[in-house]
Amino acid sequence: MDNVAGRGITKDTLMEALGIQVVELNEQRVVATMPVMEATRQPFGMLHGGASVALAETVASVGTFNLIDQANQRAVGLEINANHIRGKRDGIVTAVGIPLHKGRTTMVWDIKIMDENEKLICVSRCTMAIVNINRER
Repeated sequence: MDNVAGRGITKDTLMEALGIQVVELNEQRVVATMPVMEATRQPFGMLHGGASVALAETVASVGTFNLIDQANQRAVGLEINANHIRGKRDGIVTAVGIPLHKGRTTMVWDIKIMDENEKLICVSRCTMAIVNINRER
């Protein structure tokens, strides 16, 4: 599943660089994990807030892509916010994304990032735009 439902599309992407793996994907939720390691830490040894935001937007992007006409549409981030609740130095964080709104041109996702003990690390809301692909390039 780490290649987003076997598509092999994560190679040489931010997902690969940060070690993000999608472990559950369905119409009701997306679950992804990310290790807290050198690539995801800030210089003072804590999980970087930007890495948490990248994980959150990945969950929203993958979840939206799963719900649209993949042959004719793409999902792109429109807006994201995050509240960093607790720091983390090592281990694994898990993001769980739930769609709050599934519209024709936008989707809104609620994402909670937790540690191995289900302590809240970060909470995020991400709005995704759904854009049509111009087939007449």
